[in-house]
Amino acid sequence: MKKVAVLLAGGSGKRMGSTLPKQFLTIGDKPIIQHSIEAFDNHEGIDEICVVIHADYHEEINDLISENNYSKVRYILSGGKERSDSSLAAIKAYEREQNVYLIFHDAVRPFVSSRIISDVIAELKSGKSVAVAIPTTDTIFFLNQNETIESVPDRNLLRRAQTPQAFSYKIIKSAYDVATSDPDFVATDDCGVVLKYLPQEPIHIVEGDESNIKITFEQDLLQGAQIVEKK
Repeated sequence: MKKVAVLLAGGSGKRMGSTLPKQFLTIGDKPIIQHSIEAFDNHEGIDEICVVIHADYHEEINDLISENNYSKVRYILSGGKERSDSSLAAIKAYEREQNVYLIFHDAVRPFVSSRIISDVIAELKSGKSVAVAIPTTDTIFFLNQNETIESVPDRNLLRRAQTPQAFSYKIIKSAYDVATSDPDFVATDDCGVVLKYLPQEPIHIVEGDESNIKITFEQDLLQGAQIVEKK
């Protein structure tokens, strides 16, 4: 089946304190989103790329793609108010094909490795839904409504989520079909949608990487620059 990387870049990045969305801020000599596009465009296992971006920035992303001749980019779609709206835009774009894997990736995780992408594709080919995560080194407190400690989960069973998150079209479409009929539907990621609305579908973990960081705050730009220097 066709492997499609869906780059989710619909956010405004206001926490960064910039007039530009954070995906257009520069790390090294490239915008953050360019690092992400190249990670998938250069990977031999990826057949095409779908970019979901804020409607106000289509011109900027079109210029970037044209200037760099990224041949795998097929769709540039507009995201919505919520992250789930961006995922739904990609799902709708592929409804006529369906014989695809959708590999959802936060565009502001610019350093996803070729190894992670390869591992995700291998798991998809074996019929699995996939999440990327790394072990937590910190003790985690589970609080009650009074904001006091209720329990301390076993750290060996905890993971810090990253992206990509990847599914066959049939699985992710089915999950969102159920979710969007729920008047209380709220989602922060695609695994959460599958977990809640298709609980019988197991989601398998691929080991992530500490360098697969998400650029959220200004200090993350410095860490990103250090990663680029090491490369």
